[in-house]
Amino acid sequence: MSLVRWDPFADMDTFFNRMMPASFARWPQFTSDNGKTEWAPSADISETDHEFVIRASLPAVKKEDVNVTVDGGLITIKGERKQQKEDKNEKYHRVESFYGSFERSFSLPENVNSDAIRCESKDGILTVHIPKTEPQKSKPKQISVQ
Repeated sequence: MSLVRWDPFADMDTFFNRMMPASFARWPQFTSDNGKTEWAPSADISETDHEFVIRASLPAVKKEDVNVTVDGGLITIKGERKQQKEDKNEKYHRVESFYGSFERSFSLPENVNSDAIRCESKDGILTVHIPKTEPQKSKPKQISVQ
């Protein structure tokens, strides 16, 4: 059993994320860990006849800084976008990019082959390929009534 950080406002976040347009869906959250910002990349999930595909937008994130795990029917993408070192000759007027750690988890359906999941990173997009398996067909079983 793993410990999960409790967020009393998670249900409200989920509600607002569903009701608001996609551009407002992923606001950064400030955590108590050194005042760092925790953000979550946007993700698209699609399906073909042979696989499910998750495409997570991770601009300026090196593939070495991303970790994808599968455990207990959940696939988790976590990592960190590191802030570039500031140039002393450069004066910033506005910074809209978020830096820090991120984590997204998605529930997997039962008909996937978790041993054959593969990932690739190209042009700031992490693509996770989750192959499908044939659903197990069960025969009806007669149960006697006593």
